[in-house]
Amino acid sequence: MTPGNAKRSSYHHGDLRQAVLSAALEAIAADGPGALSLRDLARRAGVSHAAPAHHFGDRTGLLTAIAAQGFGLLADALAGGTTLADRGRRYVRFAADHPAHFQVMFAPDLLRPDDPELTAARARASAELRAGVAGLPGGDPRTTGIAAWSLAHGFATLYLTHNVTDAVGSLPPEEYFDRLTGLLTGPED
Repeated sequence: MTPGNAKRSSYHHGDLRQAVLSAALEAIAADGPGALSLRDLARRAGVSHAAPAHHFGDRTGLLTAIAAQGFGLLADALAGGTTLADRGRRYVRFAADHPAHFQVMFAPDLLRPDDPELTAARARASAELRAGVAGLPGGDPRTTGIAAWSLAHGFATLYLTHNVTDAVGSLPPEEYFDRLTGLLTGPED
């Protein structure tokens, strides 16, 4: 194999993996993770039926890779949040921007919980979420963190499943989320 062929082969390998991930995210957005099949993904991505299995092993491996990617994206979205409310807004915006990732990330029965990439990405996102409650007065930080996460995650889930469409109207979901947090905490300074 010539150096040019090696370069093309490794480039194709990277493109193929991302093509399968992109096709999977489209399929999940359209039909949910339960309808996902590697054979259908290969067809959607225009690759051989063996290509998804080569890169991910099986359906669980593919979904685990999607969840790991999602937790990494969530950690990036939360990074730099200056207040707990700001991190909540960022969480809701992430869910609205990445609904297929969001569905898979929080479906542990679909994933390999001991996957190193997933474990590292989940830990990074958790650290960003915990940073939002660090230093808040009173109470147990873990309980406060779960309460804040429940509010952001619950609203994001209701938004993605179109259960609050009428209430949110044309507002961006993170702006409506601000209204919700304002009801509980009062306006931010």
